[in-house]
Amino acid sequence: MIEVNEFISLDESEIQESFVRSSGPGGQNVNKVSSAVQLRFDARHSPSLPNDVAIRLMKLAGSRLTQDGVIVIVAQNHRSQPRNREEALARLVDLIRQASVTQKRRRPTKPTKASKEKRLESKGKRSTIKAARRSKPIAD
Repeated sequence: MIEVNEFISLDESEIQESFVRSSGPGGQNVNKVSSAVQLRFDARHSPSLPNDVAIRLMKLAGSRLTQDGVIVIVAQNHRSQPRNREEALARLVDLIRQASVTQKRRRPTKPTKASKEKRLESKGKRSTIKAARRSKPIAD
């Protein structure tokens, strides 16, 4: 079991890993060893995630989400396969942690009486400044 937070833990069977050749650092080793990790997690059908967390996770995933609701994370920053595996898993866990936090609802507020008066006063001052700039009509 992979511990995400105190309420959510993932079963390791829900995550599929495949290894591909990396385009990152590694010299000639890059051409021989499949060190990049492609991690797949089915967010839409995961029994470990509550429905609201899964919906927020799919929104957060953005371009990493397929049409089937599968999140694909590719890690190829390191030369070794185990470090890339750790990084990909850490990124997935971090994404799920972010999705598990609910945003506070914004409660719209009305402007105070003082702020309304201040706004009207500044409008009046601006109006008098602009009125003073106008040319006076020529008397015949």
